[in-house]
Amino acid sequence: MPARFTRLSSEDRRAQLMDVALAGLAKGGIQEFTVDRICAAAGVSRGLILHHFGSMAGLLAAVYARLYRETTPDLTALPPETRIDALIEGTFAPKAFNRDTLNAWVALWGQIANTPALRDEHRRQYQAYLAQVSEAIAALAEARGQAVDAPPLARSLICLIDGLCLQHCLDPDAMSPQAAKAACRAFLAPHLG
Repeated sequence: MPARFTRLSSEDRRAQLMDVALAGLAKGGIQEFTVDRICAAAGVSRGLILHHFGSMAGLLAAVYARLYRETTPDLTALPPETRIDALIEGTFAPKAFNRDTLNAWVALWGQIANTPALRDEHRRQYQAYLAQVSEAIAALAEARGQAVDAPPLARSLICLIDGLCLQHCLDPDAMSPQAAKAACRAFLAPHLG
């Protein structure tokens, strides 16, 4: 008789559960984020979610952190003059700017206010992202001889990016990647030259 479950390393099992959860969020929103659906799709027992994540909220927070890592460009190793362009290009690249990924973001965003573990993870991820974008804006401004208050400008840029992504998720034909990139560059031009 074949084994009912497949043995994986702890790291591989965590990744598998996050893969399944993320795919469910992308295809069906938060309604797909149930213990039974995730376990059935992964071919595992219910106890493995508790074992690897502590709770469904822990899994939700882990998926959120992973989505941030996979879709937010890492700007730290780039030359200062190229960071903002890399942010814009990476944010609106097909890997991040597609219906499935954006559906997952929208499903997760909808749970932040009511899930303390997710809210805490959101705060950690957002603060790191804001710091990285602020540093990129400050470095570019300095390279161009401009004086800017980088944190508020970074916050506004992030809000613009989130809005453009939401618009693309709601109606992909209304917001192309090229239009989104142009909107970000037009927003920054008066501040950064």
